[in-house]
This record gives sequence, C-alpha cells and structure tokens, in this order.
Amino acid sequence: MTPLPNPALVTRDAARRLPRLALLAFCAAYVLPGLFGRDPWRGADLNAFGQMLAMAEGRISWLVPALGGVPTEASLLPHWIGAISIAALSPWLDAAVAARLPFALLLVLTLVAVWYACFNLAQTEAAQPLPFAFGGEASPQDYARAVADGALLALIATLGLLQLGHETTPELAQLAALACYQWALSAVSSRRWMARLGALAALPALAASDAPAMAAAIGLGSVLLCWRAEGGTAQQRFMPWVAAATLLAVLVAWPVHAWRWRLGAPIEPVQLLRLFVWFLWPAWALACWTLWRWRNHLGQLHLVVPLLSVAVALFTSIAMGGSDRALMLALPGSAILAAFALPTLRRSTAAAIDWFSVFFFSLCALTIWVVYLSMQTGVPAKPAANIVRLAIGFKPQFSLTALLLALAASAAWIGLVRWRTGRHQTALWKSLVLPAGGVALCWLLLMTLWLPLLDYGRSYRPLMARLQRWLPAGECVAAPGATPSLVAALEYHARRTVDADTRAAAGRCPVLVQVQRGTQRIIGPPGWDEVAREPRPTDRHEWLVVYRRGGTAQLRSTTAPG
Repeated sequence: MTPLPNPALVTRDAARRLPRLALLAFCAAYVLPGLFGRDPWRGADLNAFGQMLAMAEGRISWLVPALGGVPTEASLLPHWIGAISIAALSPWLDAAVAARLPFALLLVLTLVAVWYACFNLAQTEAAQPLPFAFGGEASPQDYARAVADGALLALIATLGLLQLGHETTPELAQLAALACYQWALSAVSSRRWMARLGALAALPALAASDAPAMAAAIGLGSVLLCWRAEGGTAQQRFMPWVAAATLLAVLVAWPVHAWRWRLGAPIEPVQLLRLFVWFLWPAWALACWTLWRWRNHLGQLHLVVPLLSVAVALFTSIAMGGSDRALMLALPGSAILAAFALPTLRRSTAAAIDWFSVFFFSLCALTIWVVYLSMQTGVPAKPAANIVRLAIGFKPQFSLTALLLALAASAAWIGLVRWRTGRHQTALWKSLVLPAGGVALCWLLLMTLWLPLLDYGRSYRPLMARLQRWLPAGECVAAPGATPSLVAALEYHARRTVDADTRAAAGRCPVLVQVQRGTQRIIGPPGWDEVAREPRPTDRHEWLVVYRRGGTAQLRSTTAPG
C-alpha cells in the first residue's frame, strides 16, 4: 500500500532538544509552588485531606472513609496514599504537607509519562517527517525528543491543570494512572514487557481511583485498537494483556466500592463549550490543527492513542454535567496531539502564539505585582481598599524568601521573552516555551506574593481560629448536615471530634454548629442557646452559629445578621 503523504517537514536543526536544565526548571517552577506554606483549601482538596488525616490518626476505618462519622463515597486508593504518607511523615512534617507530597510526585509522574509516551509515538514510522531529497532531515530519535519536549510544555501550559493538578484529590491519581497507561500503549514495540506490566498496573489503578467506567471504556477501546492492527504486529500481540488489564480493572473496582452512578444534570451547550475552551487552552487549538493537518493518518498509532483517552474523557465530562475534574483526564492526550501540530505550524501562527503569550502573561504578572505592592505599601490605594473590603480582617504578611523567588521568576520571564523574540529560533518546541513559561510564572507569583491572601480566603483556618474559643476542649461538636469541608476543618484546625449525622442535635455533644447562608436568620433547635455567630471572612453571606445546650433557643429574629 502506498504510504500516505506526511505533513511534517523537519530539519536537523529544528529537532534540537530543549536543554535539560531548562526543562527541569520549567517542571520545578510548576510543581513546587503551592506544595509548602499553605493549608488545604475548601472543597475537594480539604474534603480528601480530612479523610486521609482521619485514616492516619485511626479515627475511621481504612475500608470505610468517613467525615464526622458520616460515611462518604471516597475512593480508597488515593486516600490510602495520602494517609500512609501522613502516618509516615507527620512526626517531621505538617500533616497537610505530608499528604501533599505523594500527590506532587503523581503530578511529576504524569509529566514524565506524557513525555515518554510522546517520545515513543513520535518514533513510529507513520509519525516521522518526510525525508529531504538531499539530506539534512532530522533523525528519528532527535525528532521524537523535540516533539516530546513540546508535549511536556503543552501540558504545563494548559490552564485546566493549574489548580486541580496541585490538589490532594483522587483525580490526580486518575490523571497519573491514565498517563502511565498511554505510555504503556506507546511502548508496546520498544519495551514489550514493561508495557505489559504498565498496562496491568495502570488500568486497575485508574479504576481503584474512582474511575472504573473510564478504565473499562479505555480498555475496550484499546482492545479494538490492537485487534485492528496488522497480524503479527506488537500491537496485536499486546491485545490479550490489554484485555486482562481491563478485566482486572473491572474486578478491582468492586471491593473498593468504585462502581456507582455519577451522572450529572445536562449542561447548556454554550456553558460546555466555554468550559472546554478555557480548560483545555491552548492544547485544544493545537490538537485541532493536528487532526486537520494529519487527517490522512487518523488511524495511525501516534494519533489514535491520545485520541482514545481524549474522547473518553470528553464524553465522561459531558455525562457528568460538565465536570471539569473528569475533563482533566483529557489533558495528557490533548498535550500529545498538540505536540504533533508543531512540525506543521506556519511561521505566522507561531508568531501569533508568541505575541499573545507575551502580552497576556506579562499583563497577568504585572497585575499580581501591582496588587502585591498595594498590599505592602498602600500604593496604589484602590487594590488595597478592595482587599480590605473583600477579605475582612486580613493583614498582609511580608516574606523575604517569597519576594526573592518572585523577583527571580520575573527576571527569568524577561530573559525568556528576550530569547524568544530577539532572534528567529528554529526548534520545534519554540512556540510552546512562552505559554508554558507564562503559566509557570503566574503560578509561582500567586503561590509566593499572593499566597497569604489566597490562603486567608480559601482556607478555614482564620474562621476556625475565631470559632475555637467557643468550642470546649475535649468535647465533641454536633454539626448536622455540615459540608464535608467544614467537618474536616473542625477536625483539623480546631482539633475537635465532630458528629455530622443529621440526628446529631439529639446526641451527646454539648456544642452545636450550624451554617447560616443568606440574610435569613436561622432559628436554633429546641433546647439550644446561641452563644456566638462568626462570619466567614471572605463571604458576607455565610455565618457559623454556635449553640450550647440550655433552656430555650435564643434566636427569634429573622433579620440579617450583624
């Protein structure tokens, strides 16, 4: 059969690899900020951490995760990882940092797996660039290395990974498992036994991390991919191993209680499109360009492997009502697809990406610096006044270490911009250096200059510090119907035993905590007296009301608090 025309033309000079020191600096600037010096933030991050901490301290069963005595539907494997790390490292590290470390390693594993998966796929015959009539084309290995560098930069540049990739949640374990499985599919020809073992480990890990349906769908798609391969090829010999990994994933999900419906309400198409556009930016734009330029090769391995995971993740996100956490699993495949756009980009397109990145990320960095200076000096006055109004009680903190890190990152960004715009660069990955560098810069600035402010707004610690004086030491606290984040905050920050059962008000606890939202004052349960009412510092419409057992409830007013 006549080979299909290949759209890639790559010279030997264009296949230069990104210097390893620079690549490591990108990864460090992306992974390390936010690892230390902050509390678990409200939402999924604090929910998962609270259960890990309870497991590590022996307050709940490792087989039945719970918060405040109320069982949750948490996946076991990711919570075991965090709990083991807390139990092993908490004598030397704060529990929040100890829980965060293995998940930072999972993020590193994701970056590494994406690089090697793209490296293997770019070495396949169908992915190779066209040879030149008189020589000078890139060697297969140099070309694959340059494309893999581009895939790693594309993953770092993707906006959707920025916050979710730095949390201690099951979705990060899912992401790492999926990235490893992509690597296994890509390595069936070069590392036969490692690929087989990788598939047998990655798919069950994905299922045990609360994504059994995705594991089954990707496994069945992989079986079909291997079945369609030509007879006697490595892909066809890989089919029994993929089938075994899929079956194992389905079976593993039963004992860890991962099988359950998670369908969400239908989402408006416009909202769904908006989510896809910002969450997958800029990888989706380059991935679409790849599918167009390589449209005659859509059945080839270097496109089918990433497309499979992207398609399953997109469908899952839609089925779950536009879940951004399900959509995060599309990022490894999107980054690989984006990398194969690089050999086909026109010079004008690359220049547009560069200039957009320079203006956008420079403006973001400048905004962060201006607000920081306003917090520290009061000049300009408006940002500081807005912070006083929105974050009631916040007092700016100065850290010389944070300032020096932010200055170094800003200087590195200026140097990167000068390098990229000062002269024409021929390397394949050049168009993704500024987007990846800009994302890493803004994340580092946020996690240094703005970290006290963000921690004050996203953490429960300031509220718990005020609430703790109303909670008797050594006594349990009834919090019927409280959110998982509030229960975890009471157990971690206030160090109180919490009963969150809906019938807790009738239990033995001498103190009751209820959440009031909106302007309508709540009426206390019979037999409880109000003793305190504390507002959340960054939300004027949410209050925590504390009661103690007494004669009659004192709340009778229906006016707004305060």
